[in-house]
Amino acid sequence: MTAGGADAASAHRPVLFAQVMEGLRVVPDGTYLDGTFGRGGHARGVLEKLGPGGRLLLMDKDPEAIAVAEREFAGDPRVAIRRGSFASLAEWDATAAGLDGVLLDLGVSSPQLDVAERGFSFGKDGPLDMRMDPDSGESAAQWLVHADERGIADVLWTYGEERQSRRIARTIVARRAQQPITRTAQLADIIASAVPRGASKIHPATRSFQAIRIFINRELADLELGLDAAYARLKPGGRLAVISFHSLEDRVAKRFIAGHAKAPPGNRRLPVAQPFAPTLLEIGAAQRADSTELAANPRARSAVLRVAERVAGDGSAVHA
Repeated sequence: MTAGGADAASAHRPVLFAQVMEGLRVVPDGTYLDGTFGRGGHARGVLEKLGPGGRLLLMDKDPEAIAVAEREFAGDPRVAIRRGSFASLAEWDATAAGLDGVLLDLGVSSPQLDVAERGFSFGKDGPLDMRMDPDSGESAAQWLVHADERGIADVLWTYGEERQSRRIARTIVARRAQQPITRTAQLADIIASAVPRGASKIHPATRSFQAIRIFINRELADLELGLDAAYARLKPGGRLAVISFHSLEDRVAKRFIAGHAKAPPGNRRLPVAQPFAPTLLEIGAAQRADSTELAANPRARSAVLRVAERVAGDGSAVHA
């Protein structure tokens, strides 16, 4: 997730910028992939550290993000650009020779949130879309036309951890029978009518909007595929940096790193302990924004960065 509006592409500073640069440990002649270009804040930081022999690969689902990347970087021979999900990064021929670093900055970007027409935010009324790639798949409005009550409730609970998922789903189904749900403000009002805010400072629709967005964009499934693809393409000594913005994403990243870095618990039923050679090294603890960054960018409050290094086949780390 980036900070700043769509017109601040060259000026904004993305979340956890210094920590990401330190974590990636960019070498001048290395090859790096930013799987979530957004508006390019992290990418610019990597490019500044690359020499003439370095390489920066940029990916994003969002055509607006790709347009920014092409406008700013298409003339740089060190940069290659591809529209698509980072889940397919290993299918890109440019990654075949291996990568020295991969960055995944998860979730929705600030420009996407700030543009009402994208339909991500209930703070600005707009079409109920929520697709990161508006040319692919169903919009949120299209899904709500045919999803049954149980399916809606399952999405709200699974991806939003919404305790009132069944009540909200029941209200949505009842209200759509009266009128199609096509606007963000309309859906937010329906949810608020089912779950009054009370003393909470959080809008009642917050968790539901998050859940529907994650479901519509297959975000957790893409994350699992993307982590596997990054792992397959990282060279020994290459770094993986993942920024997540809610517990579900962070849980996936944490378990993935631990699964390759730590031996599984022993099983008393097995006569001989199974050998384990770590293939990832967790670099430090999870990192969060400090007070200075939070004061400048409150959206960074939920950001968590995890960094891991691909280790050599014998289990040893490779340090540049």
